[in-house]
Amino acid sequence: MKNTMDDFFLRIEDVTVRSGEKEVLKKLNLNIKDNEEWAIVGASGSGKTTLANTLAGKHYFTGNIQFKNGAKPDIVVVEQQHRFKNLSNVADFYYQQRYNSSDAEDAVTVAEALEQLNPRQKKIATGIEVATLPAVLHITHVMNEPLIQLSNGENKRLQIAKAILQEPELLILDNPFVGLDVEGRKILAQIIDTLKKTGVKILLITSPFEVPDSITHVAVLQNGTIVSTTERKNFDPYSVPGSETFSIDHKALHALKKNEAQDFDYAIRMKNVEVKYGDRIILHNINWNVKKGECWSISGPNGAGKSTLLSLITGDNAKAYANEVYLFDKRRGTGESIWDIKKKIGYLSPEMHIYFDYTSTTFQTIASGLFDSIGLFRQLNEAQRKQVNEWMHLLQLEKIQNKLLSQLSAGEQRLVLLARALVKNPPMLILDEPCQGLDSRHIDEFRQIINDICQTFGTTLLYVSHYRHEIPECVTKALYLNNGEMRIEKRD
Repeated sequence: MKNTMDDFFLRIEDVTVRSGEKEVLKKLNLNIKDNEEWAIVGASGSGKTTLANTLAGKHYFTGNIQFKNGAKPDIVVVEQQHRFKNLSNVADFYYQQRYNSSDAEDAVTVAEALEQLNPRQKKIATGIEVATLPAVLHITHVMNEPLIQLSNGENKRLQIAKAILQEPELLILDNPFVGLDVEGRKILAQIIDTLKKTGVKILLITSPFEVPDSITHVAVLQNGTIVSTTERKNFDPYSVPGSETFSIDHKALHALKKNEAQDFDYAIRMKNVEVKYGDRIILHNINWNVKKGECWSISGPNGAGKSTLLSLITGDNAKAYANEVYLFDKRRGTGESIWDIKKKIGYLSPEMHIYFDYTSTTFQTIASGLFDSIGLFRQLNEAQRKQVNEWMHLLQLEKIQNKLLSQLSAGEQRLVLLARALVKNPPMLILDEPCQGLDSRHIDEFRQIINDICQTFGTTLLYVSHYRHEIPECVTKALYLNNGEMRIEKRD
């Protein structure tokens, strides 16, 4: 039988969703046929995640959402950020717990998490053999690892495995390629294709530049409204409107106060560093020197040891004391506190984004960077308040300064946490995947900010990214990690 307009899977008609006084989705319309797989693309803050959660029944809306046969199907959303509970039934982790062995012992393993959803490994409706699921999703090697110690890519694939075991009729993937290395992105595209063939309906929220071949149609969302739809074969990713650009007030940037804690020759020195958890070697024979003012990129596949390497520098990993690690010309374990280290470092990572206090306002979040706390727990003096206001002005965040993090889009949250890392203008910046959730225009602007800061203040920079186009021009040195071993590469 030929497909007709009535052979639909989902109809969305004039759907509007409000958050306070703001219309996040505005009279949105979309028709998805039974034999189609769709991707939703759009700028940061355009309403993509709100649309996903509305379809899943998490938001009140006006308008009409109609599914095939008049019944809402089983829907699972794999979110961009993932939280989980440990064996003590606690979900309020702090991001350093990944490196604490006692906390890892209290965390569920990958195998246990999957066992909870399918205790007898029964074959599921899609036809996928549960026993083969870890191999299909490339997580066999971490089955006995605690969830808290998974890399971003490993965690993403676990979430998809858990979603599959719930046997959804509609699987919504919210920016699943974010944080994955090149190989991880290829694997995920293959997984999406496999799921499509087994009959699982896919709705993909993604970057316009990461639409896999198995997708048949693309819808562009702008300011809460679908502004265009097209077949994937005719889709031009460069046609997607970006978010409003923000320009940097260079005069204001140069007027910012320079951090006084610049009295050192080497920001980092590591000698024969080894990190193991049980029999698993995370870092092996790391010998690395970073001089004051040098700008480095750090790259390598998911699970290569990048986050562990950074945790030795930020003071979040106690294994620094068992190694010969020097920060700002002082060896770890010779009397300096973790706060002595942190006051010289501005830091942002995917883990911090996940575990930050979402009940903080934009202003409070940025201000917490002055004290290296996850949330603001003290009063600011006038000079500190001025400092926070300066950075909000520079990044054009004043209009959302009183909003809670939970009320912001993922892209807005990331910009706020970037401001938190920058607010004390520290002598060293450590930015781990800082552009996750930002669209191409914001990425370009952010790269320029980092260039300006490093060139103006002589800031030492460690910049982690799986995307070469995100790395600022000021980066002239490169460290590559694979299976815990390092090599120095030339930046071209």
